[in-house]
Amino acid sequence: MTSMAFDAAALPRNRKSALLPVLVVLVVIVSLGALSLGATGVPASRVLAVLTDTLAGQGTPVGGDALIILQVRLPRLLLGLLIGAALASSGALMQGLFRNPLADPGLVGVSAGAALAAAATITLGDALLAPLVGPLPFSMLPIGAFFGGLLTTLALYAISTRSGRTAIATMLLAGVALSALSGALMGVLAYISDDRQLRDLSFWSLGSLSGATWTKVSAATPLILPTLLATPFLARGLNALSLGEAEAFHLGVPVQRVKAIAILLVAVSVGASVACAGMIGFVGIVVPHVLRLIVGADHRMLLPASALLGASLLVAADTVARTVAAPAELPIGILTAAIGAPFFLWLLMRRKGGLVL
Repeated sequence: MTSMAFDAAALPRNRKSALLPVLVVLVVIVSLGALSLGATGVPASRVLAVLTDTLAGQGTPVGGDALIILQVRLPRLLLGLLIGAALASSGALMQGLFRNPLADPGLVGVSAGAALAAAATITLGDALLAPLVGPLPFSMLPIGAFFGGLLTTLALYAISTRSGRTAIATMLLAGVALSALSGALMGVLAYISDDRQLRDLSFWSLGSLSGATWTKVSAATPLILPTLLATPFLARGLNALSLGEAEAFHLGVPVQRVKAIAILLVAVSVGASVACAGMIGFVGIVVPHVLRLIVGADHRMLLPASALLGASLLVAADTVARTVAAPAELPIGILTAAIGAPFFLWLLMRRKGGLVL
């Protein structure tokens, strides 16, 4: 098993304590940029004026800028913040649960399982249930993706754990196999789907926030926000688990309960994220690892910092995706993979003597 201990003791304590406020400021700056930049540029002063008037209850501001900000960019921003925070905190949770910095919902197949369930909801749900109950509401997608992510996470944990010990090599290989199986089944669904369903399935494979609406925000918020608020309460248990399960048990940590809650939170977060934006990879491995190099492996700091940095990273990537080739948009999954894949290779190569499993 790879050690997750990083030497951050040399960092000044005030530098660590300043990290969260800095990340909050970063979220604000990135959010303002996301609302200002795009195919149609809106001055930051105008953005602030529209938001201030709306929050002050002075009625809905009029004009094309207000429409773009409130109906197009603001729901996209909020959804990006939620999903980025969810993916990054889920990565930190999985790395703490498996006690290895290479664990990630995308790499080990959790995202693929959630995407498969969402794809089945689109294709089979329309074919079997729509004639009886009418078009399926969007709220069914997060529910389907949640159960897909949950079943995949449970299967992954059962396969890679023997006698209370989790083998990282088995986990990674099982993740590859589960991802391949999910991809094959999604291929079958694509084969039997009609043109509209095929376009929707293509959305899951690349990942994008282009379909963000207030409906999606209202459907995702009750699922993602509670998990983000609950995650920091697992910090003590994850810190103890880094010493080993037996040691954590002797320290009074309810190991099985911590595992169950962590698995549930990951399944909910990843399921809702995939349902809303498709498969967006590498956020869950890049963000926690960078922060672990800065603040160490203390989950009391790592978990909230991961949520903040993940939110900033995804919103920034989405802003680049819709401005670099405007008025066209790049799938955001392409950008996160372009950033995350080289980082993952660097992470492997920087370990002298190779990766110890």
